[in-house]
Amino acid sequence: RRFAVDRVVAHRWTEPFARERDRRVAASLSTNLSTHCAVPFDLFEGETLLPPGSLRSGSGGPYAVFTPFARAHRAEYSGTAPLPAPSRLPPLPSDIEPNETSLPSLAELGLNENPALQRGGEKRARERLSRFVDERLASYADERDRLDHDGTSRLSADLKFGTLSVRTVWHRVASQPPSAGRAKFLDELLWREFAHSTLWDRPELLERPFRAAFEGFPWRDDEVAWRAWSEGRTGYPVVDAAARQLLAEGFVHNRARMIAASFLTKHLLIHYRRGEAHYLEFLTDGDWAQNDMGWQWSAGCGVDAQPYFRVFHPVTQGQKFDPEGVYVRRWVPELTRLPTRYIHAPWTAPAAVLEGAGVRLGHDYPEPIVDHAEARAEFLATAARHLRGQGVPEQD
Repeated sequence: RRFAVDRVVAHRWTEPFARERDRRVAASLSTNLSTHCAVPFDLFEGETLLPPGSLRSGSGGPYAVFTPFARAHRAEYSGTAPLPAPSRLPPLPSDIEPNETSLPSLAELGLNENPALQRGGEKRARERLSRFVDERLASYADERDRLDHDGTSRLSADLKFGTLSVRTVWHRVASQPPSAGRAKFLDELLWREFAHSTLWDRPELLERPFRAAFEGFPWRDDEVAWRAWSEGRTGYPVVDAAARQLLAEGFVHNRARMIAASFLTKHLLIHYRRGEAHYLEFLTDGDWAQNDMGWQWSAGCGVDAQPYFRVFHPVTQGQKFDPEGVYVRRWVPELTRLPTRYIHAPWTAPAAVLEGAGVRLGHDYPEPIVDHAEARAEFLATAARHLRGQGVPEQD
């Protein structure tokens, strides 16, 4: 009534709590006793390329496998160019006076600035997009998994906060010459679509595993192991580097996320929900749909997930995707002087090598909290036993 509001507009969100929020706002506006009239509440799409839940399989239900979803999405989405920003905004109505105030500083909000965080805002987001397309897109398919290279787009936080629309990103990338990098990056945007669509149709996924057979899985409540994993003290350098990057930058390279998630759920048998909540607390690009799908995928209980019996080996993963130990040395500086051949498995280094590198296992850097082979065998036995009890055939 004060501002003569006759319409409220907003972007729709996929998450179940956001849908409930929108329902309550709509109900409140439609029964506003102070104005004695309903105020329209219009929700617009924009979080995704296509409205979540709009694609259906041949049986009429939601997709549970990415490849047919992506095929259907490509057939449906036209990929037209986004509208340009308006050159100017219309003036306020004559009966409304401007009500201006300055933006509060971080200090006024009681926050400490972290200079390690990626800078936000639309201007920097567009600069990141241009730099990625010009410098990294062509090699993206090969470089995206390298922990030691700057081969990804770093647009995830921009997409999460909406400082860059997914349509803008899609159109800019799709308009580039065909390449393996372009095709792979567009597939990643479709995986994002898949995650949002899946959560829209199955809002219970934020509380329950997609695969019902994983209900009641015997996860462990091991606080010592949890602290070691979350603080970067497992004794496995690439796992510890991921943990420390998260706490320092609010970001983790996607390959490192998968390695760390596999280690938590399959080496330590700790519930993926704990890891999911921990990541969502610290990630600057923390997105409910993406985060949940990633953690359930890693644990083997999600939609289109990797098989539960696939267990990432943290040493070989590090050797493959951080072959010179650049990523590990950045985030685990106590191992900086260790020769490359031992950087992903310090406990295998001879005593003289450790001494020369200034590393005292158990003092400067921890011994491994579990043995990979033993932890893997224990997880597989536990999972097989549980799934048999749920009537799931072996190796399903």
